[in-house]
Amino acid sequence: MQIDNNQLLRFTTAGSVDDGKSTLIGRLLYDSKSIFEDQLEAVENTSKKKGHEGVDLALFTDGLRDEREQGITIDVAYRYFTTPKRKFIIADTPGHIQYTRNMVTGASTANAAIILVDARHGVIEQTKRHAFIASLLQIPHIIVCINKMDLVDFQEDVYNAVIKQFEAFSSKLLVKDVHFIPISALLGDNVVNRSENMSWYQGAPLLHTLETMHISSDVNKVDARFPVQTVLRPQSEGFIDYRGYAGRIASGVFRKGDAITVMPSGFTSNIKSIDTLDGPLDEAFAPMSVSITLEDDIDISRGDMLVRSNNQPEPSQDIEVMLCWLNNSPAKPRAKYTVRHTSNEQKAMIKEIVYKIDINTLERDHEDSNLEMNAIAKVRIRTTKPLMIDAYRENRTTGSLILVDDATNETVAAGMIV
Repeated sequence: MQIDNNQLLRFTTAGSVDDGKSTLIGRLLYDSKSIFEDQLEAVENTSKKKGHEGVDLALFTDGLRDEREQGITIDVAYRYFTTPKRKFIIADTPGHIQYTRNMVTGASTANAAIILVDARHGVIEQTKRHAFIASLLQIPHIIVCINKMDLVDFQEDVYNAVIKQFEAFSSKLLVKDVHFIPISALLGDNVVNRSENMSWYQGAPLLHTLETMHISSDVNKVDARFPVQTVLRPQSEGFIDYRGYAGRIASGVFRKGDAITVMPSGFTSNIKSIDTLDGPLDEAFAPMSVSITLEDDIDISRGDMLVRSNNQPEPSQDIEVMLCWLNNSPAKPRAKYTVRHTSNEQKAMIKEIVYKIDINTLERDHEDSNLEMNAIAKVRIRTTKPLMIDAYRENRTTGSLILVDDATNETVAAGMIV
């Protein structure tokens, strides 16, 4: 298969505490020679201060002072590296249960998810939680790395037992593509180089798997959606009568002359021009940022959406959402929030908690009506004005939203429209 050297793969790492996520990423960076000399020197010095004989690979990602002092990952750490075959962005997410919300953040734009499992402990609650979130966010590829194989004498039976455990659970999830790799992040087995200690494993090492993985675009190319961010009315010479609607195309393709409908007003017109800083275009597609002018003078403002007239989203005020609660404080019954959806902001209220998900069993609890931090639930939201929505499975951009607490301006929840 032909690999595009400029193609970017975003992947997230997840697993329980001390499963070795940071060590794995450190090993990837170290063995692929993607570390600057000053970074290596700083980590070597810190490793010596801690009394380590060699380089503590985990320090390459645990960048915050608190993380280095405690030896744990707290925040989502983003790292960039490149190999001759591909460019990568890694989101290293915390393993603690109280930081599950950080995994939602780190995984929201990922093409692949690496889920680490400690070979000694097998599939545990956090493994299931992370696999469920990866499924919920519709991450197309999951790589299950059974780590610390050196601590179980590189036994194939242990590796096979973990695969059976994971497959028994994941059969209930919408997971399309799963890879299993036995590794030792500490020693480097099957990370960048093939392991001599596990000759029974015939698959590729982790880096080769990442380099050759097919990346399908998650941008919806069919449904043309253009959320208006601002109206451009320049007064300079040559632009006296210019009225452009600027924003970023969320999905689909727009062409000069297309018949469009303005949502939610329903007014119709045709595209007169598509303009960029580099000049006019005959067509533009997601995720380009452009300014669109219309043949007719229509009252359009921020939060409106331009769509093709023959393909319109569903304006809705009552929205069903799979919601991940991110805030330390639980949701207040019938409390008012601001919902942010593309460039649109509306007041909203959580009308009803339909059910909560038990991460261990994937069972639906219809009785529990408490939304505390890290809870995942299906809820009904009522907005003051209609939002132009698509289902998340069809359009990640117009199918997602966040809730903001008006009093603190904190993002309290992230949701995927069902």
